[in-house]
Amino acid sequence: MKNFLTLPQEKQNKVISAAMTLFGEVGYKKAYISEIASKAGISKSLIFHYFGSKRALYSYLVYYTGKVVMTEAQDKRKTLNRDFFDRVIATIKFRLEIKYRYPAMNLFLESVYNEDDPEVAGDIERLLAVATDMHERVQLNSDEIALFKTNVDPQQVVDLIDKYTEGVVYGRNDSVSTDDIIEDVTNCMQMLKKNLQR
Repeated sequence: MKNFLTLPQEKQNKVISAAMTLFGEVGYKKAYISEIASKAGISKSLIFHYFGSKRALYSYLVYYTGKVVMTEAQDKRKTLNRDFFDRVIATIKFRLEIKYRYPAMNLFLESVYNEDDPEVAGDIERLLAVATDMHERVQLNSDEIALFKTNVDPQQVVDLIDKYTEGVVYGRNDSVSTDDIIEDVTNCMQMLKKNLQR
């Protein structure tokens, strides 16, 4: 794989994008190196030269995805507000930015949740651990739980917001701008905060 990293960035990006797109569309088992190579505009033998196997290519994509997401998340984390609802807004905005800045990666990430091939299960576990770590940083802390009205179950609020977040990020109509979505999300979170907290 060291040889792959010596390629010009543009060529690396073509291979990464082609592989993420195909794995994302058809899954690990049905993705063929020949198709990835064709989409990337290189020979099948070069893919094997760079990675050695389909499994190693998939493993690299998992590593690459985790690295990109964590690097971008660390930049955002520095500016995260201590308020739970503000963190939700920032998280949705971050996820939408990732989705539209890296469309092939987003497709790959979505497929990871449905991938069941045991050959790549360990790689997927590592990537999901990154996602779980990020998710936990947004969750309610004990001080925030005390802010909710006594008749409100904070865990139900978190579950509702998790479902809402998935709907916003993956059920989005492409004709609506990200700014408009974030404005709607902000209004929704402010409404919840006003009605559920003391």
